[in-house]
Amino acid sequence: MVAIPLVPLGIVSVVVLVCLSAFFSSSETAIFSLPVEQLAEQATSGDGRATQLAAMREDPHRLLVTLLVESFSTGVAVVLATVVASATVLVFGEIVPKSYGLGNALEWALRITRPLRLVELVLFPLVAVFDVATRRLSAAIGGEGAIEKYVDDDGLYVRRPQASSGSVPSSVVPARGNESNSASASLS
Repeated sequence: MVAIPLVPLGIVSVVVLVCLSAFFSSSETAIFSLPVEQLAEQATSGDGRATQLAAMREDPHRLLVTLLVESFSTGVAVVLATVVASATVLVFGEIVPKSYGLGNALEWALRITRPLRLVELVLFPLVAVFDVATRRLSAAIGGEGAIEKYVDDDGLYVRRPQASSGSVPSSVVPARGNESNSASASLS
């Protein structure tokens, strides 16, 4: 069995559905803006498509309903594709990876440190803009700019880890019996 990647399939599906929606919308506009005389002239010249269109336009209500139902169906399909894509991203892009990260915190955090630092450097301009903007917005509404919380050796939240000369900050290494507090601090 051939595995089909979900993200490209979702993108292709949405593009196809948007194209179908555009097709039906443009068809409605073209058909109902076309002067009857121009259509009749084209039909009498022997163009079978014009003859068929003239027959369809004899019942404009039915033609309009047909076009609107087709357009609406395409819109519903776009919504369903969006819901399915969102649910897929939620489960496989958020819930499962966060569960893995929670269950393997130390191993995973150490493994991703270098790649994450590289991404931070590459995206520095964008990160800097959002960092400054969110700190200012938070301060403007009365929040705190520093949202990070750490746990000290006593299991109490502290603002930032305090490192003694050259040592690892105590908040990075949980005290005996406070391992669960450190995990919960990273989640809050």
